[in-house]
Amino acid sequence: MSATQERPVIAILGGGSWGTALAVHAARLGHSLRLWVHDPGLAQRMAASRINGKYLPGHVLAAGVTPTQRLDEALAQARIVIVVVPSHHCRQVLEQARGLLEPEACLAIASKGIENGTLMRLSEVARDAAGAHPIASLSGPSFAQEVARGDPTALVAASQDAGLAARLQRLFSGGSLRLYTTDDVIGVELGGGLKNVFAIGAGVVEGLGLGHNTRAALITRGLAEMSRLGEALGARRETLSGLAGLGDLVLTCTGGLSRNRGLGLALGRGTGLAEHLSSTPMVIEGVRTAASARELARRAGVETPIINEVHAVLYENKPPADAIRDLLSRELKRESG
Repeated sequence: MSATQERPVIAILGGGSWGTALAVHAARLGHSLRLWVHDPGLAQRMAASRINGKYLPGHVLAAGVTPTQRLDEALAQARIVIVVVPSHHCRQVLEQARGLLEPEACLAIASKGIENGTLMRLSEVARDAAGAHPIASLSGPSFAQEVARGDPTALVAASQDAGLAARLQRLFSGGSLRLYTTDDVIGVELGGGLKNVFAIGAGVVEGLGLGHNTRAALITRGLAEMSRLGEALGARRETLSGLAGLGDLVLTCTGGLSRNRGLGLALGRGTGLAEHLSSTPMVIEGVRTAASARELARRAGVETPIINEVHAVLYENKPPADAIRDLLSRELKRESG
């Protein structure tokens, strides 16, 4: 069955850039959907102007997209619920949604991160907060602006429920977007979360005026850390070498639209963390994920020197140049180590 033949009621929870871009894409495929926007003023402006001027200016919402500030209205009769809120708001939003979800509703988690404190992946948070619903995770190399304007993009739908992954693939593949499926939820979620931490490091490298050699080394060794930690937690190495791992890592470490790389760039040039965060309405997921990733690695007994140094720059006021120096002065070893 193609996307044009199946027309479930779809709700997207989160009116930031990525949620809006997914709404733009889904509407291009002919789906009608409701887009829940937390900010009432923004929801009203989007309904009136058909543009998300705060997070995704320049892209018109088709008539099939209904922005709403009411969670009950967004979820009424929805069979597919795509969660695209910042990772640290996922639990709260899904707890509010729990009593409003249709019994047959399926959840697709398109947010990226690892919950602070619990160290849960976001599908685990969803199961804990929203109850017994089929859950999938959507990830892969994707800037919201490029998806919204129709640049060819490939993503991954991961679920232990093969039928749900295949259903999402049918519903949202088309036009400029192609979805692949996998059952390696752990690998897809860890790749999507950890890449933001390494992107901050890649931005620091550039902000310090270092060259392509340094950035290539950081990306490659970042992939090694991601793979070591992922395998220790049950992920498959081939997943972390695929779209949701290496693909998203390269994009976020090198792309000019990357918020996490942009933060690292500012830190490398001497801007303080608080100053940079106050200058943008966008959530920079790698900041919180750095703390969760460091603790995950510690508990798993996995060595993650780049994650540790990014954490030190963010939370211990370590000068970025000192972090690079300490990475280079580590004990020499084989590349596989």
